[in-house]
Amino acid sequence: MSGPRPVVLSGPSGAGKSTLLKRLMKEYEGVFGFSVSHTTRNPRPGEEDGKGLNCLPMLLGATLLPVADILSSETSEDYHFVTREKMQEGIDNGEFIENAEFSGNMYGTSKSSIEDVQAQNLICILDVDIQGVKNIKKTDLNPIYISIQPPSMEILEKRLRDRQTESEDSLQKRLEAARIDMELSKEPGVFDLVIINDDLEEAYEKLKSVLIEEIEKVQDAKK
Repeated sequence: MSGPRPVVLSGPSGAGKSTLLKRLMKEYEGVFGFSVSHTTRNPRPGEEDGKGLNCLPMLLGATLLPVADILSSETSEDYHFVTREKMQEGIDNGEFIENAEFSGNMYGTSKSSIEDVQAQNLICILDVDIQGVKNIKKTDLNPIYISIQPPSMEILEKRLRDRQTESEDSLQKRLEAARIDMELSKEPGVFDLVIINDDLEEAYEKLKSVLIEEIEKVQDAKK
């Protein structure tokens, strides 16, 4: 794939990915892009192909992080609506870098949708779980792999509880997923950079430092 290298971000819910991304995009406007995902679910009222109203659930696999999910409290995601047969055919032909099923519907990110972002000279950001990271490594995407991790499970649990947004059962599932994520992120060679987000300023500077080369390429090309 030609164009700016995509960025694969991974890390448990509550690690601070959205906070760091919001800050990054505010400082570097017009540098990052977000792909249009595929889904087999039916369009909801007001949705058109390529323009959806709702964002994908997090940690389904390779899930593109929608701009509005970071920049505002409103959620918005673009979708290509396809049949299950057509999407399965694309998966079988290796056209998707990742896919997952949620509530009986398939979701996925195609190589061509990322290429569309790259063709606009934008850095495509993907927010994926650890399994998604391993699946992307089997492709020719060649992204920058970054893991955002909390300082400890205790701090992560406090952050999630302070949100007061989910049931105890849901919280425990997130914590269990986080434990697995934190362990797997320690495997050598999986990530180009693992950021322990115990100080926001320091974490942001580390994130920026690993991306600055690609950011400057995009900026220079726009001059």
